[in-house]
Amino acid sequence: MENVHEARIKRIRSDNGTEFKNQILDLYCLGKGIEHQYTTPYTPQQNGVTERITRR
Repeated sequence: MENVHEARIKRIRSDNGTEFKNQILDLYCLGKGIEHQYTTPYTPQQNGVTERITRR
């Protein structure tokens, strides 16, 4: 994204799934100055777009 849009990524948000909660991604984000936020477990309301798509 940074190369395509020439804008710096400030933060990313992901769920508490184990595929994104790992030391490799945390170290990458730390090195790039990216804040990695996690949603609260068992709260689909925090993932609005995905929940609206899967409601169909």
